Amino acid sequence: MKTLIAISLTVVAQLGTSVALAAGHDSVAAAPNGIEFPADYRDWRVISVSHRVDHKSMRAILGNDTAVAAAREGRTNPWPDGAVLAKVVWKEAPEEHWSAAIAPSQFVHVEFMFKDAQKWADTGGWGYARWVGDGLAPYGKDVAFAQECMGCHTPVKDRDWVFTTPAVMPVGPSH
Repeated sequence: MKTLIAISLTVVAQLGTSVALAAGHDSVAAAPNGIEFPADYRDWRVISVSHRVDHKSMRAILGNDTAVAAAREGRTNPWPDGAVLAKVVWKEAPEEHWSAAIAPSQFVHVEFMFKDAQKWADTGGWGYARWVGDGLAPYGKDVAFAQECMGCHTPVKDRDWVFTTPAVMPVGPSH
C-alpha cells in the first residue's frame, strides 16, 4: 500500500509537467474512428494508477466529471454513459531523489475510453482512441483498430470492459 501511495504521489506530481507535451499542439488529428482528442483531459482528476512490470511503464488513469462521480459512488459496472477514462502512459525510471521509488520518464501514449452504450454497441459500449508519442499521432490505420482494443479488454468483459480498479480515496473530516 505504501508503494502504491508513493507511486501515486510521484505520478500525480509529475503529471502536469510530463503531459504538458500536449499543450503545445494547436491541433491533434482525430482517431481513425472519428473520436477527437479531448483537449481538457489534463484538468480531469485521478481515478487510479497502475504499473505494468512487463512493459516497465507507469500509468495515471484520469476521469472526466462523470467518470469520477461514478468511481466515487461505486457505479462502475456498468460505467454510466458520458464517462470518459484517460490512461496516460510513461516509461518508468528510478526517482532521482529517492532510490526506493520509480517515476515517470519518457511519455509513451495517452488512450481514452468513451462510454456510450448505444453509439459504441459494437465495441461493448465503449469508443476507444489512442494517441502515440510526443507528436500525439493517432493510433490505428482504420476503424478496425478498436477490435484490437476489444481483444485486449476481453478478460474484463464482466467488469464493463475496464481493467482499472478505482483507488480508494479516504474521506477526511467535514469542514
